[in-house]
Amino acid sequence: MAKTSASGIFNFSPFSSSPSPSPSPSPSPAVGGSVDPQSSAPKNEEPTTPRVRNDNPRTTSSGFDPEALERGAKALREIAASSQAKKAFELMKKQEETRQTELASKTAEFKVMQAQAETERQRVIYDEQKKLAQQQAQIKSQMARYEDELARKRMQACFAENEHHRTRNQELVKMQEESSIRQEQARRATEEQIQAQRRQTEREKAEIERETIRVRAMAEAEARAHEAKLAEDVNKRMLVERANAEREKWVSAINTTFEHIGGGLRAILTDQNKMVVAVGGVTALAAGIYTTREGARVVWSYVDRILGQPSLIRESSRGKYPWSGFFSRGLSSLSRGGGVASQNGKNAFGEVILNPSLQKRIQQLAGATANTKSHQAPFRNMLFYGPPGTGKTMAARELARKSGLDYALMTGGDVAPLGAQAVTKIHQLFDWAKKSNRGLLLFIDEADAFLCERNKTYMSEAQRSALNALLFRTGDQSKDIVLALATNRPGDLDSAVADRIDEVLEFPLPGEEERFKLLKLYLDKYIAKAGARKPGFFSKFFQKEQQKIEIKGLTDDILREAAAKTDGFSGREVAKLMASVQAAVYGSENCVLDPLLFREVVDYKVAEHQQRRKLAGNDGGD
Repeated sequence: MAKTSASGIFNFSPFSSSPSPSPSPSPSPAVGGSVDPQSSAPKNEEPTTPRVRNDNPRTTSSGFDPEALERGAKALREIAASSQAKKAFELMKKQEETRQTELASKTAEFKVMQAQAETERQRVIYDEQKKLAQQQAQIKSQMARYEDELARKRMQACFAENEHHRTRNQELVKMQEESSIRQEQARRATEEQIQAQRRQTEREKAEIERETIRVRAMAEAEARAHEAKLAEDVNKRMLVERANAEREKWVSAINTTFEHIGGGLRAILTDQNKMVVAVGGVTALAAGIYTTREGARVVWSYVDRILGQPSLIRESSRGKYPWSGFFSRGLSSLSRGGGVASQNGKNAFGEVILNPSLQKRIQQLAGATANTKSHQAPFRNMLFYGPPGTGKTMAARELARKSGLDYALMTGGDVAPLGAQAVTKIHQLFDWAKKSNRGLLLFIDEADAFLCERNKTYMSEAQRSALNALLFRTGDQSKDIVLALATNRPGDLDSAVADRIDEVLEFPLPGEEERFKLLKLYLDKYIAKAGARKPGFFSKFFQKEQQKIEIKGLTDDILREAAAKTDGFSGREVAKLMASVQAAVYGSENCVLDPLLFREVVDYKVAEHQQRRKLAGNDGGD
């Protein structure tokens, strides 16, 4: 409290003659220590001398008045020496508290005013920001409208440009289509002209050949007529003499015969017993001949029904009767060098050229089928599907041969014409197949013709019954029959038929390597070996020797070129191609096959194949 009072004294001294505005505290004895009211001066203080009042106090350069400080200190000493010092201090304390309260209220007012000013400043800032935000929003909206206008203009310009490009593209496409149509028309016209010229050439060639044959025949006829005219007299005399001798001989024989017949008839007519015996003998002879003929027919039909081959079989390695194929099977097994065991060791499939993976799969099936037969296990049924002419029938035949089974072929199209007899014929077929001692591979080509889905509306009742009969006979796994179906449309088969299939093999169109092998195979068969006689003693005397074809310059590179051109050809089409090459060679003058003729036939067949595919596509599209 003393310090507070002292500071108050310095600030508000009632005894100071000149006011002092908040001077800074100075080192005075009253401020640093406590005020002793008992003593009027500090200890060891020297006697004070009276000072003369200075009305013009000295001030420092900074405006500080040191005399005021001295006066304040003097006043403090006087107050401290006075008896009313306590009251004076109390009064000064109250004044100081009042002053502090006023300062606090002024401070609060100042803070309130400051808060109001801050609020006003914030409001002004908010108003300014709001105006700025409104201006920015207005500017943004104007910019958006401007950009939208620019975008619309750009879109209109792009749309116009796109419309121009679209129109131009349409014109270009139209021009290209017209150009393609013109090129196609020109190509067709050229092709038709080439075909017409080729046909004209063939007609002229045929006409020349016919004229040559006619002239040769006329020359030969004239030569023969000249020779006949030279020997006419000799021949006439010989013929006359021979005719006279023959006439006399036949006249004498006829006379003798009629004499004997006349004598016999006279004897029979004159003798009644001989007449009865003669009539009875003739009647008995006629009855015996008729009875024997009809009995033999009945017996043979019974034997044919019991032992013969069913009518549905088109081809079979078994003979028509059990004893008819004995010698042929023996000779074929000897010619193959020991039967099935030797065939299993071979990789070749004869004339069957297949994809290597498919050929390996068929060889595995052949080995598995042979082992299945030797172990008396049930056989597995198979389905061959793929485009026509890809070797399904030939593969089935080779599979049966390599597995040691008999082979039988039937066609699904033969079942529908049988009508109500189809069920009986199918049962006869399976009864006949079970009689094979070696086991039988029954190959049904075009199986979808009568094994199609039973929900089809166009399927007759007889076909449905035939399908049910086959399903009945194939319900269980068989140890006697391997059922192999072939079709171009496997999706049309009935679900029950598909359920009986154990192995499914796809026969795709041959690749380039397979087509090369087929071309080499059929080149050897139709060209190199054409005209060769079959081995045999009597063939030398009864078969006419044909003209052999000479091959010049036909290398493997040319065959590979043809294999690359024939993309999409089936094996049957490749065989027909080589047959056409053979026909073209036989139609030439010198019977020589050269690269030029071979390429010409290949190009013609490739164009024909493409035209056929195009026509098939148009028919499918209609």
